[in-house]
Amino acid sequence: MEPSQAIERVASRAGAWREMGLASRAGLLRACGRSAGAVAGEWARVSCELKGAAPDSHWFGEEAVLGPAITLRHLRLYAATLEGGSPPLAGRAREVGDNLLAVPVFPAARYDRVLYPGTRAEVWLAPGEEPTQGRRGPGGVCAVLGAGNVSSIPPLDALHQLLYEDRVVVVKLNPVMAGLRSVFELALVPLVEGGFLAFVEGGIEEGAVLLHDERVDAVHLTGSHHTFDAVVWGTGEEGARRRAAGERLLAKPVTAELGCVSPVLVVPERWDRADLKQQARSVAGMVTHNGSFNCNAAKLIVTSRHWAQRPAFLRELREALAAAPLRAAWYPGAAERWARFAGRYPQTESFGVAADGLLPWAFIPDVAPAAGELALTEESFCGVVAECALDALGPEAFLEEAVPFANDSVWGTLSCTILAPPVTDRAALDRAVAGLRYGGVAVNGWAAALFALGQTTWGAFPGHPPEDIRSGAGWVHNTGLLDHPQKSVVRFPFRPPLKPVWDPNHRRLRALGRSLARFEARPGIGRLLRLAGAAVLG
Repeated sequence: MEPSQAIERVASRAGAWREMGLASRAGLLRACGRSAGAVAGEWARVSCELKGAAPDSHWFGEEAVLGPAITLRHLRLYAATLEGGSPPLAGRAREVGDNLLAVPVFPAARYDRVLYPGTRAEVWLAPGEEPTQGRRGPGGVCAVLGAGNVSSIPPLDALHQLLYEDRVVVVKLNPVMAGLRSVFELALVPLVEGGFLAFVEGGIEEGAVLLHDERVDAVHLTGSHHTFDAVVWGTGEEGARRRAAGERLLAKPVTAELGCVSPVLVVPERWDRADLKQQARSVAGMVTHNGSFNCNAAKLIVTSRHWAQRPAFLRELREALAAAPLRAAWYPGAAERWARFAGRYPQTESFGVAADGLLPWAFIPDVAPAAGELALTEESFCGVVAECALDALGPEAFLEEAVPFANDSVWGTLSCTILAPPVTDRAALDRAVAGLRYGGVAVNGWAAALFALGQTTWGAFPGHPPEDIRSGAGWVHNTGLLDHPQKSVVRFPFRPPLKPVWDPNHRRLRALGRSLARFEARPGIGRLLRLAGAAVLG
């Protein structure tokens, strides 16, 4: 189907979608859960092939999580909200600052407590806002420019537009993901056959048709800030002139989830040796997961120069990177970006040998925490992670210095992680969480969980003007349909009882991914037990 035909089809159904009751929408989502569950294996198989991995390999499990499992979870949670079956959120808010409320959203069900023991998450609301849910969106037609790195992003972006903004949707797939079009259409066939959702392929030309069609009311994209600028302002010298003058090439509302130099703030307490090893492996997983082609991949480790255990932590990180399997550099431009960072920093250390499309993992120690440093201001979007040390002495002083450093000197506002042992002063840690201007903040685990959980929001910290969009504008996910979110916060136990799914050497990843997709399609005790077995034996 050509873009103009897809627009015509969904635009003719915008009124019907707008008038459809919540129970009928929930029924469509439940039907999508069944159809998506039926193609989950094919979804993961095709995703492996697109990324240069064998479908019978370890990485099938990763793709089963990244694509069908996360999408199935969102379908189920959205349906529960529309049916009135999810726990009410409005009465559970707590004060976290002057005129600022946080709404606990996770765990919400007994299965959550079993699968994610000790994990808690909240959605923090914008200052002065009350915890309301389910406002009606403006309706109309949205063009979604899909991401090319994670296969759940295009369907989840579409679901947000349908269910929060009340818009029917045409998704133009990134060329990297074009091979999944038929899978997406089968997975979400009730919405596609109803005329409320369409998928199209193509490049810049097809994208331009969607963007500038007068029947399209809004645009959402996932990608880089360069793509946003090209869409809103244009390219080249003329695009730069337009942006400087505030003369938009595209006047329609544009929301976006873009990149970030995602920092990991390591609090300089006294750590047990086992904790150093476990948390270093976790950070290595934040770097290597999905080949590091994640907008939330760890890109900057922030330490204290005076932390006595800094050498030990970095040694454990090096060992974890050296032990991590190399991945195919399947995302376009990865080798050039890797070489750019390695060429800029002569102290770059590499782990593994480049061969047959594989890139080594790269670690850049002791980058100066100075304005304009490449490692602080440009997302590499490949397997490169840097480290910089602040001069703060002691844990509280470190947090007081690290928060403004992350806010003001590190590019982007999408996600940030703090690693803090239990001995860390709780008040100082809470102040740090509150002070971070990031759309997603995690304590003692990867902020990418906020993308996956469904009840939490995902997107940049609000306030970026289109002239300086950085990590984007707006949010997605938020299956509880909370109004006015500012950011989401997730807290993990410092000593997790189960190996994180992002651990680069998870021994049961294939079984875990397959079991998780089956569980999210239809939760039950039997499927929970099989999933728990794979998680425990990881």
